[in-house]
Amino acid sequence: MSSTAVESLIARAESLLARLEAVLPQAVNPPDWNASVAFRYRKRGATGRIEPVRHVATIRLAELVEVEPQKQRLLRNTEQFVAGHGANNVLLTGARGTGKSSLIKACLNEFAPCGLRLIEVDKADLVDLPDIVELVAERAERFIIYCDDLSFDEGEPGYKALKSILDGSVSQASDNVLIYATSNRRHLLPEYMSENLSYKHTEDGEVHPGEVVEEKISLSERFGLWVSFYPFTQAEYLAIVAQWLRFFDVDETAIAAARQESLVWALERGSRSGRVAYQFAKDYSGRHHA
Repeated sequence: MSSTAVESLIARAESLLARLEAVLPQAVNPPDWNASVAFRYRKRGATGRIEPVRHVATIRLAELVEVEPQKQRLLRNTEQFVAGHGANNVLLTGARGTGKSSLIKACLNEFAPCGLRLIEVDKADLVDLPDIVELVAERAERFIIYCDDLSFDEGEPGYKALKSILDGSVSQASDNVLIYATSNRRHLLPEYMSENLSYKHTEDGEVHPGEVVEEKISLSERFGLWVSFYPFTQAEYLAIVAQWLRFFDVDETAIAAARQESLVWALERGSRSGRVAYQFAKDYSGRHHA
């Protein structure tokens, strides 16, 4: 075989290997941990990597009002975790726009100077959760794995990966990792009327859920702390509007004048959520200052 033919064969082999490497799973490489306090796990094909978030949300705990009981529970758990004491994985559930995600971000900003870090992982990438946990296991920082708006359909692979990491796998999460997840579903899986038929009624009047229901409850049960959020009343909504208007440097006279307009804003959107209050305050403050 001529040298030209050998070189051509080598070039083809190298090209084939390069294409194989692109589709084969790769080990997760550590990022520059000093680049940020928040990170995001991104998947490109078969390769995943942890990227620093350059512009972290600056929200603070004091800016979140009308969620004081929920704030205190999450704050206490996070404080215990950062201090190296016992703490639980947390599932924040309830009405949309009530501050579930904002509360987690505010806790990060509160405890980042104490070594708290956050890694956001999309639901579709939870199958790689064991690799992420292993990557940070030996770090001195404390890590929150953050899953926003979490819910599963039947048979999704991330469901079993999360279930194993929370409780039930031989290789569990290390002491410097907790999982904080938000969801509008308390049991994280769709629930159907037909599943009520699987309940068993005993002679003494007790009711026992069937296997399908037990399976759906089993994932949320693995979160040691449940924090529930509820729709805001009109008074609570107005208090949140006023808080955000102060945040945007609107004076008290203008805040009082904005009351009726903020209620119309909520009525048009069919919601009195904290998100709607923030959106109104942002619009109103822009017009007010202009």
